[in-house]
This record gives sequence, C-alpha cells and structure tokens, in this order.
Amino acid sequence: MCVKRKVFHENILNTSHSVYLCKMGGCTNICSSLSKYQFNSRSHMSTDMAADQRKEPGVVIKDGWAGYSLELFNCPEHYRGDLECVYIPHGVIMNRIECLARDILEDIGHHDLMVLCVLKGGYKFCSDLVESVKAQSCSANRRLTTRVEFIRFKSYLNDQSTEDMHIIGPDDLSMLKGKNVLIVEAIVDTGKTMRALLQHVETFQPKMVKVAGLLVKRVPHGAVELPDYVGFVIPNRFVVGYALDYNEYFRDLNHICVISETGKQKYKV
Repeated sequence: MCVKRKVFHENILNTSHSVYLCKMGGCTNICSSLSKYQFNSRSHMSTDMAADQRKEPGVVIKDGWAGYSLELFNCPEHYRGDLECVYIPHGVIMNRIECLARDILEDIGHHDLMVLCVLKGGYKFCSDLVESVKAQSCSANRRLTTRVEFIRFKSYLNDQSTEDMHIIGPDDLSMLKGKNVLIVEAIVDTGKTMRALLQHVETFQPKMVKVAGLLVKRVPHGAVELPDYVGFVIPNRFVVGYALDYNEYFRDLNHICVISETGKQKYKV
C-alpha cells in the first residue's frame, strides 16, 4: 500500500488545517483541506468518489489567493524583482500530476497511448505526466506503450492572447489514425487554441481523443468545456514558470509564479 503525505509547515500556512483520509485507486492519500487558505478542491465525499473523481474540474484556486512569499522558495536570482509570488509550488504540481496519471490509466486501460504535446509551454508537464503514467503502469503490472509527438501554437504577444494563431509542427499526423490520443497542454484560457487543435486532430481519424490541461484559467468568455483531465483551475492572472513563459523568459522556473509589472515591462517586446 502506497501512502502519500502532503505536509505543510505551520509557519508557511499560518493557519490550522484539517486532515482527512480517502482511498482512491488502491492508494491511501493524506490530504490537507485548505479552504480557509483560499486553496480549494472542488470534490465531495460519496460512495462513488473514486469512480467519479476524474470528472471533477481539478483543484480550484480562488480569486483571493495571494500566493506564497518568494522568500520561502529557491528562485533564480536573475528574476529578483520580476515576480510577485510563488503561485503553485513545484511539489504540489508533481503531486497533482500523479493523480492525473492515475485517472488517465483508469480510462485507457491496457491500450497504447499516442501523446501529442503542445509546445513550448507544455513540454515539462508532458514529460512529467508521461513519466508518471509509465511508472504507475509498471507498478500495476500493465503493459503500456507511449509515443510522443510535438506540435506548437503561437498565439500570445506579451501577456495578451491574440486572434492570430499559427500551428507549427508536422503537417501529416496520419500516425494518429485509429489511436488513443492524449493532447497535453499547459494552460487553457479562451479555449480557441484547443478547439482549433481538436479540429485539426480529428481530421486524422483517431480512435479516441482526450485532453489534459495543467492549468485552466478563469477568463471572460473562457473555455466552455473543460479538458478531460485538469490540474488546477486558476484566476485570470498571468503566470510563468514550469515551462510557461513571458516572451520566452521564465521557462526555467520550477514553480508556477505570478509575474510582476516590473517583469512585464522588463521583458516586453
């Protein structure tokens, strides 16, 4: 039996937290309820919780969440003054990815998986997600073959999403025909990019298409449909790190952070 522990130091939280136990997928998780701390998971206890949990929209971060002080984490010195806070620590990201990998395995069973990674922002998420899927499939004694292809969309200028979207990648995705396809995207906001990519992928007649999104941003006129697997639902703040960039900067951050106005002006093009 695997026991996962999520431990938060009282000095960091500056608040008390309750602990509950839940059994999912043969693994007992010790989880912290942080609703008082503006860090809220939209899930509820029921007899069908294990079966239905993957249908939940992910970990929801409320609008009032101010993030963690940068002084509590190790961040590159060259970004001093360019960031407001650490929004989602790297360890929390990795723990959530393990849960998404578990849900993906429950859905695809013993079938092989064709992964389509959306560059550039999705490369870290894709790499960690595929590794977790492979590790968990081995632990469960499942034979699973994964293949990764890459595609790129360009739709941002500075911190604004533009109407002009370009698909950069292989024109021929005929290898997707009849395959179980998992599209891996780092962030979904308006949903325009994902809709365009789904339409493009469907022309190659895959057997099944699922979408994993690490972040879903709450924006006006945002995505109507959530990805099949969601890491975090976040407020409309421009975040960087964990391969997410601002004009190609900040990809080297391990944590997901909020960029400061100083940082926007410094790296503006």
